[in-house]
Amino acid sequence: MIRIVADNKIPFLQGALEPVARLSYLPGATITKKDLVDADALITRTRTLCNAELLEGTSVKFIASATIGFDHIDREYCRRKGIAWTNAPGCNAGSVIQYVSSAMAHILRESQKSFGELTLGVIGAGHVGGRLAKLAAALGMRVLVNDPPRAREEGPKGFSSLEEVLREADIISLHVPLNPDGPDPTFHLADKEFFGKIKTGAWFINTSRGEVASTPALIKAIKKGKLSGLILDVWENEPAIDPELLSLASIATPHIAGYSADGKANGTAMSVRAISHFFKLGLDDWQASNIPQAPNPVLSLPPKMESLEDIFFLLSLQAYNIYTDDRALRQIPLAFESLRGDYPIRRESHALKVQASHLDQEIQLFIRALGYQLEIEN
Repeated sequence: MIRIVADNKIPFLQGALEPVARLSYLPGATITKKDLVDADALITRTRTLCNAELLEGTSVKFIASATIGFDHIDREYCRRKGIAWTNAPGCNAGSVIQYVSSAMAHILRESQKSFGELTLGVIGAGHVGGRLAKLAAALGMRVLVNDPPRAREEGPKGFSSLEEVLREADIISLHVPLNPDGPDPTFHLADKEFFGKIKTGAWFINTSRGEVASTPALIKAIKKGKLSGLILDVWENEPAIDPELLSLASIATPHIAGYSADGKANGTAMSVRAISHFFKLGLDDWQASNIPQAPNPVLSLPPKMESLEDIFFLLSLQAYNIYTDDRALRQIPLAFESLRGDYPIRRESHALKVQASHLDQEIQLFIRALGYQLEIEN
C-alpha cells in the first residue's frame, strides 16, 4: 500500500484515498523532507515549496497540487529526478468568476455606469479569463482580450495588444500564470510602464498572482490618481502583505477568490484522480459527494426591479459578499493565512436559487445566463 502525505487544509480529501493508501495529513507550510522520506506521493497547495530542499533524498514519485497554480513546484528539478506532477487547471474558474462578478458589481455602483458604457480588458484568456470575457460580453460590455500565447497559436482575430487594452479598458482584470521568464514573462507585468499607459480612471483587479503586479507601481498609480480603484485578492510576499497597499486598495481580500466549496472540491477530485491514475488505484472517477449546502441558498429580488445592472449588483453580492472578506482582512491583516485556512462555505451560482415574482422574459433569461436556478412565484 502506497504512502501519501497531504496538506491538512485540502477539503473533502479525508476518507477518499484511505481504502487504497496510507495517508498522513500535515500543515502544508511545515511539511519537511523528514515527513517525505518514505512517501510515494504528495498532495499539496501553493504553500508547500516542492523543490530540491524538500524532495532530495525522499521516495516521492508523484506530486498532485490541488490548485491551478504550479509556481510552487520546481518543474526542472522534478524533470531531472523523474518526479511526475500535476495541478488542477480550471478547477476554481467558477469561483474566481463569482469573485470578479462581485468586484464588478462594486465598480458598477461606484461608477454609476451601465454595462454598455464600460469596456473590460481581460489579460490572460485561459480557463478563468476566457469565461470572464464571455460573461462580460453577455452582460453587454465591450470586451478586449489580451493573450499573446493564444494569439500566436490561434491567430490575431479576437485578441488585442496590451497597449490597446491599457489605453481603452475601464476595468482591467488579470488572469495570467506567474512566469518569471520565457517568451511571455509575467513577473511584474503590471509595472511602472504598465500603469503609465493605463487609461486614467480605470479600475484594476488582480486575482492571478501577487508577483504579477509591482507593489510600488500599484501604490504610485493610486496615489497619483491614475486609477479609480484597486481590487486585490493576491499580493506580493504573501502572507506578509504591504500595509500601505492594503490601506490604498478599494477592496482587499486574502487570496480567496478561488475558494468556493465547488472550486475546492474540483481541485481535490482532480488530485485524487491523478494519483489514482498514476498508481493504478481504481479511483479515476472519484468526486466529492459531501459538499455542504450554501448557508443562504435562496436569493431574492424585490418586485418591480427592472435594471439589469441593479439585478446583477443585488444577486452578485447576495451570492458572494466581497465586502465581508474585505472587512475580515482589514481588521486583522496578520490573520491572512488563517482567513484562508478556515474560509467559510461559499457555493457557486449553480447551487443557488433565485426566487422572484412576475419577471419578464428578458430578466429571466438574464438570471439564468448568470448561472442561477430560477423559481418564479406567481
